Amino acid sequence: MKFVAFERAKQGTGASRRLRISGKTPGIVYGGDTQPQLIEIDHNALWHALKKEAFHASVLEMEIGGAVSKVLLRDVQYHPFRQLVQHIDFQRVDAKTRMTMKVPLHFKGEEESEAVKIDLNLVNHVTTELELNCLPSDLPEFIEVDLSGLKKNGTVTLKDIKLPKGVKWVSHGKVNPVLASAVTPAAEEADAPAEGAAAADAAAAPAGKGGKAAPAAKTPAAKTAKK
Repeated sequence: MKFVAFERAKQGTGASRRLRISGKTPGIVYGGDTQPQLIEIDHNALWHALKKEAFHASVLEMEIGGAVSKVLLRDVQYHPFRQLVQHIDFQRVDAKTRMTMKVPLHFKGEEESEAVKIDLNLVNHVTTELELNCLPSDLPEFIEVDLSGLKKNGTVTLKDIKLPKGVKWVSHGKVNPVLASAVTPAAEEADAPAEGAAAADAAAAPAGKGGKAAPAAKTPAAKTAKK
């Protein structure tokens, strides 16, 4: 994905404020063998680019003055309540250096799974992204997770999927995280004990003549006080 940026000469709070008023977003590019570079980007173009998943999870091509370099989005600062990007950071990418990046998960096939079609389970997407380590050329835009084999109350874990060649998962001490799980709807779980209790009450009721349940004893009516 490609975007255009411009070199920014001035820095400081006042200069950044004037940039935002003029419809630009201040930013910085750092990393690699060169010094950090101040940049500015058209705010509207940036705002629409940030809505795309690929802008957050893939190697980007940044054009400045006709020269194109590969970068990663590292940080975005939004205004607390206005639709405004206040600042943005990018990191230069070295083609020969492994990098760490969070990549989104795309789930598919849950509607065809036995858990959903037969057992009417609900599917929870427990993990929505994975932190991966790889060379820039091996970085996937997303990881696809097939849920078509999900069984009743079952789970899909990291070991159930295959990562692309050259890509490693950054575990942070976790062994095998759950990516998705199938659960029985809460309404069904609540109905099951209630039905069991009703059956137990019916079985415990004493039988009357002819096998019919004896009617409940009537409470004697209070005598009307004499005048």
